[in-house]
Amino acid sequence: MNKTRLLFCFGWMILLGAGMAAYLRGQESEVGIDEKLGSKVALNAVLKDEEGSEVTLGQLIDRPTILTLNYFRCTGICTPLLNSVADMLNQIGIDPGKDFRVITVSFDPLDTPDIASRKRINYLESMSRLIPPDAWRFLTGDAANTRRVADSVGFRFRADGDQYLHIGAIMVLAPDGTVVRYLYGITFLPADVQMAIADASAGRVRPSISKFLAFCYNYDPESRRYLLNLTRVAGGGILILLGGFLIFLLKGRSGRYRDRGRYRA
Repeated sequence: MNKTRLLFCFGWMILLGAGMAAYLRGQESEVGIDEKLGSKVALNAVLKDEEGSEVTLGQLIDRPTILTLNYFRCTGICTPLLNSVADMLNQIGIDPGKDFRVITVSFDPLDTPDIASRKRINYLESMSRLIPPDAWRFLTGDAANTRRVADSVGFRFRADGDQYLHIGAIMVLAPDGTVVRYLYGITFLPADVQMAIADASAGRVRPSISKFLAFCYNYDPESRRYLLNLTRVAGGGILILLGGFLIFLLKGRSGRYRDRGRYRA
């Protein structure tokens, strides 16, 4: 391959790679999580508790806390995620309410304290383990304050008609509100959560290891399971192939130059 062809191929590879990267960034720009490990949640955001009284996260977070961001009329990922939290609370080897608490904040301004109260009662009554009501709080608020909470932990969502698009994850906070862990998906192993709570107690910030799964999979509300996102995986694969092809071309080119040098000698 002569120099002109090599430069032509290289230029097209750059354009294709840049285009694919821009497309993937566009796909992820509105929905996802920008991890803010080591930062603090919006402790002074004014929310409403299950009785309709104003409350801030700073008033509630006094021990390791699991934060979930959902909305209560969600037809997709929220219900299986909250069901998984309930299952985890049934099985975990430490005491909810004593060793840690869970706070669920709705980012839908249409959700009311009455809806939150009924949601909490339903979950507490469905559990096989008795936990104190203040072990799992359900909070609501106006759009500005719930958005502040979401932004403070890097949780990005957007409206889609009368629903919202968002990914599945929970955030684990230290007693001072510092974000120490992100756990992705809609199922959470009690052992993983207990380890994250131990880290939160000690103020240890841990990197996430399963964010790739949230990138590659979308939740399908009809089948109630995660499905492989072929567009994202294919896009990532194309970028990898382009990079490998470029390395192959450059190595081949340098090898031919070495061979010519030996022949001339």
